[in-house]
Amino acid sequence: MAGRFVLYGFIGWIAEVIFTGTSSFLAGSLRLTAYTYLWMFPIYGTAVFLEPLHDHIRDVPWPVRGFIWAGAIFVIEYLAGGLLHLLIGFCPWDYTGTTPFSVGGYIRLDFLPIWFAGGLIFERLHDYLDTRWGKVRVR
Repeated sequence: MAGRFVLYGFIGWIAEVIFTGTSSFLAGSLRLTAYTYLWMFPIYGTAVFLEPLHDHIRDVPWPVRGFIWAGAIFVIEYLAGGLLHLLIGFCPWDYTGTTPFSVGGYIRLDFLPIWFAGGLIFERLHDYLDTRWGKVRVR
């Protein structure tokens, strides 16, 4: 399980850097500024605890699963943002004032399509890891 936690942490970091770099390009910057936060590594790593959810909803139609993933990711992001705010006094990815779709500064509802797709991509990665490394039992 620790190996998958680390792997999901690194994959999350890489995906976030690609996303922010692409966003920079789409905003017209040829600098292609890309970034993440060290805090995100353990947050992305917690994807290992979503593997049992995937096993449980595997037979649900994919559009429904996409919304389940988006909701789960919103909950995790909101709780993580709130916890970091309590621990260090701020949320590193504070969305306050950046969009009317921000909830508490911790999540952006307009990211729903990203988390919908991201959850379905996670399913493929989880299945691949199970095929290569075997199932992980989360206790």
